Amino acid sequence: MKNYAARLFQVLSLLLLPGLLYAQDTKLVDAAKGEGGKVVVYGSLENETMDLVTAAFKKKTGLETEFWRGSSTKVMDRAQSEFRTGKPLFDIVLMNDAPMQFLQKAGIFTKYDSPSSRGFSSEVIDTNLGPRYRNVLIGIVYNTAVMKPADAPKSLEDLLKPQYRGKLVIPDASQHTTTAQWLVSLQKIMGKEKAEKFVRDLAATKPLLVESLTPAGERITTGETPVGISFIKNVVFYAQRGVQLDYVRLPSFMGDGQYIAVSAKAPHPNASKAFLDFFLGEESLRIMANIGEFVNRKGIYPPLADAEKIKVVEMVPMDEKAFAEKMQEYRKIFLQ
Repeated sequence: MKNYAARLFQVLSLLLLPGLLYAQDTKLVDAAKGEGGKVVVYGSLENETMDLVTAAFKKKTGLETEFWRGSSTKVMDRAQSEFRTGKPLFDIVLMNDAPMQFLQKAGIFTKYDSPSSRGFSSEVIDTNLGPRYRNVLIGIVYNTAVMKPADAPKSLEDLLKPQYRGKLVIPDASQHTTTAQWLVSLQKIMGKEKAEKFVRDLAATKPLLVESLTPAGERITTGETPVGISFIKNVVFYAQRGVQLDYVRLPSFMGDGQYIAVSAKAPHPNASKAFLDFFLGEESLRIMANIGEFVNRKGIYPPLADAEKIKVVEMVPMDEKAFAEKMQEYRKIFLQ
């Protein structure tokens, strides 16, 4: 009898959920319009991706989105600085795991249990931040118009070979937190001693250093530096713009979870919730997956060759002190 009742409840929930969600959407949107009809978002998501998502959000709700984009480090610094003044301008922050955890522990976010969270499995839901909506996979990407697949590296260690000197771009780990974390995390697939030696040897090749992973991908597309460390999703993203890239099929890829959260002092609290509900919903995440994102909502995958074979290894968690120490260390290794 108990099993029957539980099953009946599940069936009724599935039947009623669309109507409940619609009612909540309508209520939030109406309230949001009374707040000014817009939401202010700070994040590290690429502008092109956010443009697609916010256009769909506006079409559905009529609400505007004001988006300020920066590297994860700059987003974290700006959000903290504004919050300390007592009058933050942002409603929503979205970026990678470590800085989101910093901001959460600093009391900058309020917990919001979005109904859209039901589309995610429990193992990707953080107690405080909610669903890890995507994993950003980092690896070796190269421009096939400049570098033939046969000439491309086959492993991370291959990047140390003389033929790639002057052709390699990587984000500057002394100023970019995600890259610093990626370098530290290589120990999970190489072992600590081998990983530390690899970092020193990589610095010795004098790669071109750029601000973050996004400009690294942009440099690869121009062919100025035809190979580099960047987002794997760039292969799909830039193919849609006529630029042919490919990625090296490594045994494992370091992944960084990404979260979205509402400010504890959001100027537009209802618009914040409406945006977060939409952002974590199926329509939004299908938009992201279609341009190469590895989203975590059930049943949605990117159109990337061999995507189903990719093994993801979560990066090493780091606190603020660990980041400061490592970024200082990488400054000495790469810039001196």
